[in-house]
Amino acid sequence: MNIKLPSAVLFACTLNAIRSPMAAAILHHYCGHKIYVASAGIAAGDPDPFVGMVMDEIGIDIKAHRPHSFEDLEDSVFDVLITLSPEAENKAKHLGTSLALDIENWKIADPSQTQGSRSQILDAYRDVRDDLVKKVKSRFVS
Repeated sequence: MNIKLPSAVLFACTLNAIRSPMAAAILHHYCGHKIYVASAGIAAGDPDPFVGMVMDEIGIDIKAHRPHSFEDLEDSVFDVLITLSPEAENKAKHLGTSLALDIENWKIADPSQTQGSRSQILDAYRDVRDDLVKKVKSRFVS
């Protein structure tokens, strides 16, 4: 099955610290030679050390990522905007009225809300990572 790939994809979340940079790094890993990939948040947020740890486990280095907002994007032309949080979904509805782009809303848990031991928290981040890998492969990898 051949999947028609967009030329530019933006992943958006509440903060550009966990889900959106993970999703962007995963898509870049699989299709970065074919698709321009970026991520942004409603607000920038702070780097999350658990993200780098769980991404390293699958061979994707994300440590250089610095969280940023929509206003910080270098490019504003995207074919597809994928939201990963309700707040980003609301922002996308507003953007959709002024930009010609396809909007997809992926329901992805927020692992930063997990309580428990370090091991339980890392497992929550791994679950999000694995969910994003599955969704990215299903949507973009033939």
